[in-house]
Amino acid sequence: MSALPVIHDFAAEASDPGRYAALDGDWSLAVADVTGSTRLAGQGRHRDVNFVAAAVVAVLSAAVRAGDDPVACQFGGDGAIAAVPPGREEAARVALAALADWSAGVMDVPLRVGLVPVRALLDHGLEVLAALHDFGNGNCFGLFLGAGVVAADAWVKDDARWRLTPRPGPLPGLESVSCRWNPVPPRRGMVLCVIVDAVDPGAAGLGELARIQRAIEAIVPTAGAAPLGSGTRLEARWPPAWRALLMEARGTGGNGSGMGGGRLGWGVQTRRIASALATSALLVLLLKLGLKLGRFDPEDYRHRMAERTDFRKSAGGPRLVLDVTLAEADAIEALLAQAAEAGTIRYGTARADATTVTCLVGDVTADRHVHFVDGADLGFWRASVMLKAMKARDQPLVRTVMPVPP
Repeated sequence: MSALPVIHDFAAEASDPGRYAALDGDWSLAVADVTGSTRLAGQGRHRDVNFVAAAVVAVLSAAVRAGDDPVACQFGGDGAIAAVPPGREEAARVALAALADWSAGVMDVPLRVGLVPVRALLDHGLEVLAALHDFGNGNCFGLFLGAGVVAADAWVKDDARWRLTPRPGPLPGLESVSCRWNPVPPRRGMVLCVIVDAVDPGAAGLGELARIQRAIEAIVPTAGAAPLGSGTRLEARWPPAWRALLMEARGTGGNGSGMGGGRLGWGVQTRRIASALATSALLVLLLKLGLKLGRFDPEDYRHRMAERTDFRKSAGGPRLVLDVTLAEADAIEALLAQAAEAGTIRYGTARADATTVTCLVGDVTADRHVHFVDGADLGFWRASVMLKAMKARDQPLVRTVMPVPP
C-alpha cells in the first residue's frame, strides 16, 4: 500500500486538498529543470529537452523508491519534480547529480538540479501536499498542491545554495525512456498548454485553484480533451527518427544500469540502436496488421498508452495539455485573464499544432508503461515563460528570506 493517497478521477479529486497527504519535515522535494531552453528550442532540439525531463522521472523513480511504493514524480516538459520519502535523501542526491552530469556531458543539455527539505518550506509557512494519480497495476503519476512545490522550484532556480554539483554515477531506469512516436495532430482544432499558480499561498489560494479547475471543466470536460484521444491516431515512426534513436542509445549502459550512458562508446550505442530498430519494426508491423504476439496486444497497448498520459496534472496548481477548439481555447484564456486581473492567480498558456509523446516503458508484457505529453515546440516551457513574466511584472517572490541549506 502506498504511503500517499491515491486519486483515480482527476476532474473530481485533483483540486481537493482533502485527497492529498500533507508531507511532514522528514520528506524532501527533488527538483530538476533544463537551462538554456531558449537556445535549445532555437536549435530545434525540443525532443531532446523532453527526453531529458522524462529521464529525470525514470531515474528518480527508480532511485528513491522505498520498497514497492510508487514514487510521486512529475514530468514538466523541460524538467521534473519528485517527493523524496524519509531516508531516501542521499539516493536522491546521487541520482540528481548523476543526471546533471549525464545530461550536460552526453546529451549536451544543461540540467539544473537541487534538493529542498520540506522542513525548510514548512518553516516559511509553505505546505506541500502530494498524491498519486493511479492508472492501475502500479502505473502512477505524482500530483502536488500547495505553495511549497512552487517555492521549491523557485529556490533551486534562484539560489545556487540549493543546487547540487554534477557528478558521474549510476542512472537506474534510464534505459526505459523512449520517444519513437510521431507527434499527434489535434482532432478538435489545437493543443493548448495551461499552467496556473495561486497568488495566495494558503487555503484561499487552493480554493481559487479549485474554482479555476471547475470553470475549465465547464468550458471543456478535460477527460474528453485528452490529446491522444483513445489512441487510434497514434502512429509509431518507421523508420524511427535518427535523433530519437541516438537519444535512446545515449540513455543506457551495456548492463542496463545507465552508468555513463554514451561514454561507454559506439559499440553499446550501436547495439541499442539495432535493438530499437528491430522492436520498432515489429511494433509497426503488429499495429498495421492488427496481430497479437504472445501476451502483447498492439491495439490494447495503444489504447492504454493514450489512457496513461499525464495530460492533466497538478504541481501547486493545474498543468494541462488539452485538445480543444478555437472557441474553447479563447474561453479558457479569457477565464484565466479575468482571474489574473482580479489578482487571484498567475498563469501561462501556449498553443501548439501537435502533441509530442515521450514514453517510460518498464515491461510491456507486464502492462507497466506510462507516457508523458507536451505541446509541440515545448508548449509547457513556452507557457512557463509567460507565467514567469507575469510573476515578475506583478509581485516578485521574496527571495531574501530563503533559508540556508543544511
